[in-house]
Amino acid sequence: MNNPTCPVSGAKMYRDVRPMTLTYKDAHIVFEMPGWYCDQSDESIHAGEDMKVSDRALNRLKARSEGLLEAEEIRRIRKKLSLTQTDAGELIGGGPRAFQKYENGDLLPSRAISSALRLLDADPGGLVFLKRSGSKQPPETKAPLSRVFAKRQRKVA
Repeated sequence: MNNPTCPVSGAKMYRDVRPMTLTYKDAHIVFEMPGWYCDQSDESIHAGEDMKVSDRALNRLKARSEGLLEAEEIRRIRKKLSLTQTDAGELIGGGPRAFQKYENGDLLPSRAISSALRLLDADPGGLVFLKRSGSKQPPETKAPLSRVFAKRQRKVA
């Protein structure tokens, strides 16, 4: 888009970055919003890439309000666990591209993903369990819990 004119005043609009406030429930966030701005009418136009900025800010605000992990915390925990984004998505959930979207702020993690990451942050040893339980090994070589459940089933029968 090259130098649009303001739909209200007809004046030339200019590319700029200005503060914008979003509200979610009782919380607010102020961030720098890129776009085309008209000084005469306070109108603005925001294209696709501009909207990603506001979408990410809204996701950050929602994460804070709902007690979910924010993008930087997700990245920190994943790196602490020495997982690629693809491996994290397959082991913890969400699929192969989910962690890329979580870490960019494009997708809000579910409560389950946030909880799993918090548990793994507190006890990285849990990752061994996830890796074993998600593997294609025979049941007797899987995680200890599968053995516990197998023993219970034999006693009940």
